[in-house]
Amino acid sequence: MGPYETQPEALQLAPVPGASSTAPRHTLNSLKWALLVPVVGVAGGALGQYPYGMWAGVPVILAAAAAAAVVAGGAWHRAGAATIASFAALALPFFAGPAYYETYVKEFGDRVHAVVTDTGERQGVKRTTKLAECRVVDESGTVQDLSQQQNCDGQFTRGEHVVLYKDPLGALDPWMDNVSGDRSPDAVTLGTTAGLFLVTGGALFYAGQRRRTGR
Repeated sequence: MGPYETQPEALQLAPVPGASSTAPRHTLNSLKWALLVPVVGVAGGALGQYPYGMWAGVPVILAAAAAAAVVAGGAWHRAGAATIASFAALALPFFAGPAYYETYVKEFGDRVHAVVTDTGERQGVKRTTKLAECRVVDESGTVQDLSQQQNCDGQFTRGEHVVLYKDPLGALDPWMDNVSGDRSPDAVTLGTTAGLFLVTGGALFYAGQRRRTGR
C-alpha cells in the first residue's frame, strides 16, 4: 500500500483548527442572550405596574423585543427563531407584569378588610374602550377607586366585603380579592409567564447554537 493511499484518511481525522474553543464560546453567548432578553422583558412588565411606570416600561419592553429580533435574525441569521423570540418577548411583559403585581402584594402586602361601595365603568384611552372600576372603603375609612389593574373586572358587587392587599412600601395601589384571603397567585398567569419566558429563551438559545455566520 503506497503512501498516497493513507493521506485522505489522515486528512479526514485531522481536527478543525479552533473548533474546540468556538463551541463553548457560542454556548455561553447563546445562554447570555437567552436569559438577558426574557429577564429584561419581565423587568419591563413589572415596571409598567407602577404609577407612571408605563412611560419607562414600554421602551424597555420594545428594546427587549428588538434585541431578540436583531440578535437572532440579524447577527445569527435565524429568521424563524427571531420571529418566535421577538413575538414571545413582546407578549411576555403583559403577563409577567400582573403576575409580579399579584405575587408581590399577596406575599408581602398587608391584608385589610374593605367594602365595595360602588361599581361602574370609566372611559379608557380610546373613547370606545370602557374599563371596570370599583370604589372601596377599607376599615380605616380610606376611600379608593380601583381599576382592572387592581383586579376589579366586574366580578364584585356593591356592598360586597372584600380584602385589600396593600403594598408595604406604598408604591402600588392595593390589590383587591374576595374575602377568602387566599394568598396564592393566579396559576394561569404564572404558568403563561413561565411558558413565554421559556419560549423566548429557548428560541434565542436555539438560534445561537445554530447560528449561520460569515455570510
